[in-house]
Amino acid sequence: MSTAPTHDAPDAGRPVRVLLADDQHLVRTGFRVILEVEDDIEVVGEAADGARAVTMARATGPDVVLMDVEMPGMDGLEATRLITGEGPGAPAVLILTTFDRDDYLFAALRAGASGFLLKNGTPEELVEAIRVLARGDGLLAPEITRRVISTFARPGDPTGAARNGPDAEAALAELTPREREALVLLAAGASNAEIAAAMHLGEATVKTHVSRVLAKLGLRDRVQAVVFAYENGVVRPGG
Repeated sequence: MSTAPTHDAPDAGRPVRVLLADDQHLVRTGFRVILEVEDDIEVVGEAADGARAVTMARATGPDVVLMDVEMPGMDGLEATRLITGEGPGAPAVLILTTFDRDDYLFAALRAGASGFLLKNGTPEELVEAIRVLARGDGLLAPEITRRVISTFARPGDPTGAARNGPDAEAALAELTPREREALVLLAAGASNAEIAAAMHLGEATVKTHVSRVLAKLGLRDRVQAVVFAYENGVVRPGG
């Protein structure tokens, strides 16, 4: 699984910069029409294939990349891996696809994607997803989170191949007991308010714990934290 550093949220007052990557011109035009009516979102470029998306991401410095999966040449999953692996300041990637398939979902999460939406969603859902990712949060619909957990629950599932790697063990050893507790609650899908209640802390303190967890583990957002926790045996479904 990719573990690119956290992407910084846009400066206050600056629009969220978005790059569109889809091989269908009409789809890109539709996304642009939806997004350009929003005062806080700016479309900075378009790409019709994965290789162009990587080039455009480096050239335009977007906050969020809307990424199709199936594109000619380099696909969206490889492009996501390259974009999110650029180091500090790498943009967040929102995967948009017409295919509701687990193999796409898990490959996208491992590549470093911060969100996963189907193209049959509403314009409002798309706009909100971009804002969520731009704030530095991850986005998974509840039904997708359930699929993540159920897949990791299956014995011998291939998605567990990355569990218990030496790098992960070393990173986990850096967590304090309270930070590890926060990670467990994150993996259960708890919000900051729910974590605060469970740990008997203020939300500001919880936010600090979460930020330190992500930084120490080299994770971008809460979505990646969920995957990391299950892949490395920090939590187990039903545990």
